[in-house]
Amino acid sequence: MMLLSLSPFDAAAVLIVLSALLGWINHRYLRLPGTVALTLMGALASLAVIAADAVFQGSNVSTQVSAFLEDIDFHDTLMNGMLSFLLFAGALHVDLEQLRRGRWQIAVLSTLGVAASTVLVGLGLKALAGLFAIDAPLLWCCVFGALISPTDPVAVMGVLKTAKVPPTLQATIAGESLFNDGVGVVVFSILLASAVGGEAFSLSHAAEMFAIEALGGALLGAAAGWIAYRAMKAIDDYSVEVMITLATVMGGYALATALHISGPVAMAVAGLIVGNPGVSRAMSDTTKDYVLKFWALVDEILNAVLFLLIGLEAVVLADRFGLLALGLLTIPLVLAARAVSVGAPLLFWRRLLPIGLAFPVMTWGGLRGGISIALALSLPSGPMKDLIVAATYMVVLFSVLAQGATIGSVVQRSARALGIDRASSP
Repeated sequence: MMLLSLSPFDAAAVLIVLSALLGWINHRYLRLPGTVALTLMGALASLAVIAADAVFQGSNVSTQVSAFLEDIDFHDTLMNGMLSFLLFAGALHVDLEQLRRGRWQIAVLSTLGVAASTVLVGLGLKALAGLFAIDAPLLWCCVFGALISPTDPVAVMGVLKTAKVPPTLQATIAGESLFNDGVGVVVFSILLASAVGGEAFSLSHAAEMFAIEALGGALLGAAAGWIAYRAMKAIDDYSVEVMITLATVMGGYALATALHISGPVAMAVAGLIVGNPGVSRAMSDTTKDYVLKFWALVDEILNAVLFLLIGLEAVVLADRFGLLALGLLTIPLVLAARAVSVGAPLLFWRRLLPIGLAFPVMTWGGLRGGISIALALSLPSGPMKDLIVAATYMVVLFSVLAQGATIGSVVQRSARALGIDRASSP
């Protein structure tokens, strides 16, 4: 049977139709959190396709689905498209005042925390690969550590909407998820360049590249956000102001890419400026309503498509069951690395963030999502890509289905054990 050849519009249409259909089924019958439902139903659909091919001779539906997914350039689609919208939309709803209170915690967790987790996961994957007699270079293992260590802002923001936590802790979690994502992408790019190029890894060169990309992105985001704020303050027309926010995201991200600085960091900073002084001082009530609802809708649509894609990836990995077994073992490894990289700093912040609540919430609530999948799928073809994609898929699937579905109860139990009123705690 001839494989289908879909244009980018056709591919987008298929994903939107599937997302809408599965979203309707969930809202009508299942009532699960959106990210959990779409990932679960996507995974179940993948298993149904694989089973159909096994039962019916001559069926090649899984080949068709695999070809469809592999035709999607995940790196360009997410990193140069969806991510800019997702990070800006997420940052709009973060309270800048609360963020200022937790600025040092966010700075440490999103930089040193990501670096520590990258190294711990890299060393652990090297050891696990040895148990399976797989020769995995340490630098490539650290590439996996870099792409799996950052928490996904899309998934984390979704959790924070349903699981009430104290404002300071909520701002810390939200801020960390916004900025450790940008930091993780920078670290991933630096390690991948060394792994692919075969050059010896230089810590000083990596630190220099990190400073240029991350700080450059922050400065560009601040400039773009300030320009958008001033432009919106000078007028009162909701349609033009919505377009200004779109221009900020698309133009700012394109400029960051051209300047070789971090677009994710830039969009997080720009979103904070537009979402705080922009919303409170530059928008009328009508404009504020339109802008926030527009970006909430963009966030929901892209969120739905992204987590559906995660579920469908099972079709691509159907012939890699040996690697999936290794992927299962990476789940406790990643959780342990998260516990260490979060737990150590929290020991010094016990007065500000009650460790009995902050530690379980930040460890179990450190969800991974589509960004990790996209980075893994953007790797050059080879045995290490197969290993990393399989491990990433298992970690993300567990993160969304298990952690995402239970984080609310973890928050409740931890708060109850400490006698904390979750709605009013500092």
